[in-house]
Amino acid sequence: MNPTALIVRAPGTNRDHDVAYALTLAGASTKSMALAAVCERPAILDEVQIVVLAGGFSYADALGAGALAGLQLNRSVGDGLRAFVASGRPVLGICNGFQMLVRSGLLPGSLTHNDSGKFVCRWVTLEAPASNSSIWTSGLDGPIECPVAHGEGRYLANCEVIDTHMALRYTHHTNPNGSDADVAGVSDETGLILGLMPHPENHVLARQHPRWHRGEQRGLARSLFDAGVAHVRSRG
Repeated sequence: MNPTALIVRAPGTNRDHDVAYALTLAGASTKSMALAAVCERPAILDEVQIVVLAGGFSYADALGAGALAGLQLNRSVGDGLRAFVASGRPVLGICNGFQMLVRSGLLPGSLTHNDSGKFVCRWVTLEAPASNSSIWTSGLDGPIECPVAHGEGRYLANCEVIDTHMALRYTHHTNPNGSDADVAGVSDETGLILGLMPHPENHVLARQHPRWHRGEQRGLARSLFDAGVAHVRSRG
């Protein structure tokens, strides 16, 4: 039986369908629910094996990107998500979902406005550092490429946090926001929670890359979703 992934969306989310497609390609079944509905029925976490917080502009990024949704998440289901992870089940937060995880305290550090002061939308190259222990990046065997689309993606943290928690970094001089140490994504102590600013769900097929029509093959980001589903399956 395919593992079931719960995709959590909020008013302003716009990448939930892309995430569903990526997870389906990786072999998961998907269930999409509004954050408010999850907060009303937190027991839904007992029925799924993966949780993904999709990207977009939750609550129009009022009071800061992911601020209101992160507060709502932590207040209503924060303990439930911590128990979810303690049971060995993985959580993924993409872009606004990453901001929600940081705002809720489920991931360390902080995210602030890009150093350019502008919204950035372009392709970047990512790699996992050798010290990384995230289950989501366990299948990476080289750099991957995917787009970013954010105005508040600059990750800030002290050196100890970065050394311990960095799961993905911008490489090939593609840091789009001025993040400390080129951090693109971080994990928690267990390696089960991953948050990243780029959108891996938008490069799960070769034809999604803008240079595909020139016959170039670039690193697919689908491997992140494959790794998350494989982890769940390995638990039986």
